[in-house]
Amino acid sequence: MVSLALLRQAFSKEGRPPRALPTPSELKPSYDVVIVGGGGHGLATAYYLARDWGITNVAVLEKGYIGGGNTGRNTMVIRSNYLTPSGVKFYDASVQLYRDLSNDFDMNLMLSQRSQITLAHTDAQMRTMRWRNEVSRHFDIASDLVDRDELQRIVPYMNLRDDVRFPVQGALVHHPGSIARHDAVAWGYGSGAWKRGVEIHQNTTVTGFELARGAGGESTVTGVHTNRGTIKAGQVIQCVAGMSGEIARMVGLKLPIKTFPLQAGVTQPLKPFLDPLISSTQHHVYLSQTSRGEVVIGGGSDPYPLYSTRSTLEMKEAWMVGTLELFPFLANVKILRQWAGMTDMTPDYSPVMGMSPVQNYYLDAGWGTWGFKATPICGKTNAELIATRKTPELIKAFSLERFDTFELLDDKAATAASH
Repeated sequence: MVSLALLRQAFSKEGRPPRALPTPSELKPSYDVVIVGGGGHGLATAYYLARDWGITNVAVLEKGYIGGGNTGRNTMVIRSNYLTPSGVKFYDASVQLYRDLSNDFDMNLMLSQRSQITLAHTDAQMRTMRWRNEVSRHFDIASDLVDRDELQRIVPYMNLRDDVRFPVQGALVHHPGSIARHDAVAWGYGSGAWKRGVEIHQNTTVTGFELARGAGGESTVTGVHTNRGTIKAGQVIQCVAGMSGEIARMVGLKLPIKTFPLQAGVTQPLKPFLDPLISSTQHHVYLSQTSRGEVVIGGGSDPYPLYSTRSTLEMKEAWMVGTLELFPFLANVKILRQWAGMTDMTPDYSPVMGMSPVQNYYLDAGWGTWGFKATPICGKTNAELIATRKTPELIKAFSLERFDTFELLDDKAATAASH
């Protein structure tokens, strides 16, 4: 009887849950705003445009499927223990927004605050950890510098012996460090934007832009060419992660960006042994354990530019060396999956956000390995920028012009695994 009841409900229209994402539709001739990229940043921008500013004549164009790019290829880490004041304030605002997203979406994002621990293996690294600790504390972000004895208490299964290649001296503990389900973040923003009237077009590739030339030679974007036709656009923002430089070239911009693959992998499930997130810039490796028991392992980006999401044996071997020095008992654990994303790196390891030299064209680029953790605040600030045509204070330091004025933001020392 129970089986028949379930079967009836499965075929009943009344028993089906509402769609979370839109059915395919035709492109309209024009939109007030066109967002290039249907990952976390693009969908968050659309969501906040609709929710906070009432701007719903918006099209999100995604060449693949929602969250199928870098949003679904990261390692879910959320943190704000950066080095520059601009970076710390920006990422801390994102951490605060993450805490309420499950309620905003009415969806479990599996947000889990774990603390993020960055290991120091040398005197120089300890000095950097002290520096980062002071910057975090200055902005009231919970942070501690711990010695090896305290670290052993926090992570009892870590190998902290002296007879290893790179003995651990101490660590920076960033208490707000968290993880969340990356695909759920994309679905939540996408569903929320669609329910408010935003159009989301998957399998829609941008092939170029229409530009108008002003009397002074300035360019203004007026439309977007796609594989499904050309649409008029009042304003356009690019949120395309690894392909940032290529999309910008279509509109006549050369960004100070190079793209590198970034690889990660996950092991078979194990009993819980690791609660915090662990990273080591010396070993170029970072680890966390999921709620299902899998150990997620990542490292530095590949040492050469490449537009590719392939995995390599060399990088997997590099993770293993560092991982096994820290956790030798993982030696016989199987790697179940390995994947890669594409990171668009700037010279100062900080993003490029805000207005561009092309009128009505905005930038959300250069995120390197940090795009996922910035998703909510990027959406908020992008939406404010588009709605008001004024750069929010929080992202002024990330402007493209800083590379002309030499006001760079060097956040390289804040990487979880050195690149």
